[in-house]
Amino acid sequence: MAVTRWETTRLPPGLWVFAGGCVGTLARAALSVAVPDPSAGVPTTTLAINLTGAFVLGWLLRTLALTGSDRGTRRVVRLGVGTGVIGGYTTFSTFDVQSVTLLSRDHVLISLLYLVISLVGGFAAAWAGTALARHTAGSRG
Repeated sequence: MAVTRWETTRLPPGLWVFAGGCVGTLARAALSVAVPDPSAGVPTTTLAINLTGAFVLGWLLRTLALTGSDRGTRRVVRLGVGTGVIGGYTTFSTFDVQSVTLLSRDHVLISLLYLVISLVGGFAAAWAGTALARHTAGSRG
């Protein structure tokens, strides 16, 4: 039996977050295995994951906001994809631990660069995602 649009919006919100979180976490784990960090220990995979996640989340949330209120299908997408998939895909705790690990190995400059690039880059990626959503919404009329 197929699930209708009406039925999907009636499911508990936590279910959408849980399911999305499983998908996002699996995607992050698969990328971490497929693209390991270089031998120097610079956490480039986590950096790329967090920057792409910030961009996609910025685009998604702005697009949803520009297309209507946070109800029905838009709410399900925000919870399942935004909070669930992207929340599971990105990882603040790994970012923190990797920064501390770099410091504990006396890689102070690399740790500081990683922190700055992650924070400034994440902000810039989220801004770029929202800008793309605004541009796309504007081109649709």
